[in-house]
Amino acid sequence: MNRTMMTATNTLNQLQSKIDQISNNISNVDSTAYKKTQTSFNDLLTQSFNNQPSETKEKGRLTAPGIRQGTGAKISQSQLVLSQGSLKTTDRNLDAAFTSEDQFFTVSVQDGKGVNTRLTRDGAFYLSPNANDQDQMVLVTSAGHQVLDENGDPILIDGNVRDIKISKNGFLTVDTEEYGKKSFGLGIVSIKKPQFLERLGGNLLGLPENINELGVTDDDIMTALTGDSRNQIAIRQGTLESSNVDLSEEMTDLINVQRSYQFQSRAVTMADQMSGLINGIR
Repeated sequence: MNRTMMTATNTLNQLQSKIDQISNNISNVDSTAYKKTQTSFNDLLTQSFNNQPSETKEKGRLTAPGIRQGTGAKISQSQLVLSQGSLKTTDRNLDAAFTSEDQFFTVSVQDGKGVNTRLTRDGAFYLSPNANDQDQMVLVTSAGHQVLDENGDPILIDGNVRDIKISKNGFLTVDTEEYGKKSFGLGIVSIKKPQFLERLGGNLLGLPENINELGVTDDDIMTALTGDSRNQIAIRQGTLESSNVDLSEEMTDLINVQRSYQFQSRAVTMADQMSGLINGIR
């Protein structure tokens, strides 16, 4: 395999990852409170060859002396973009949207890895019968995941609900016929380093499994908003947040990446043809 084919092949693999990322953004353009991912590229190892013994003979040259030959490009960073999505009014009392970019609800998710706490900005909540007590209701997401309170416990509601209020600082107040009003502090965290969060599907985010190897702790990545910190919470009831995906921007990026992919594919074809010519010489 010659140098041209190796360079193009290295870049093709990374461009495919970029296409996958753009496709994921586009497919979630209508997902409530979805946050897009952006990737950036860097050159792989570059070698420099001094083809001119004397730099004085490089008259009128504007670039650095020598010839630089790269080995392709790679994705240097895949970053979660937390910019605010547009808000749409639903007038539904169990819908809630953050108006602060760095805040997330905590939910309990049971999967192949056990029961774990995950993060989401999707504030479309519902009341579902508690599997352990049919006289109780539990607050869940649209996917059925239990919403946690500020102590990390599920929010359980007794009695027949007459009204529900969600305050600006994240308190859920339920008015029932039998027990009157009861308030719960929704579990909410503020994200300080979103680059460490992992997408886990279903519009959920979580901490990486190898967090100890990354040299950071849970507190470095996020802060639980409890006590006096709840004054930082900014929630609007009866509203849902749209995704922050700009479809026209994503389509433009997709076209550019596809053209780069075609260029690299053509480079592989040309390198293969040149190898065939060389091997065909008798």
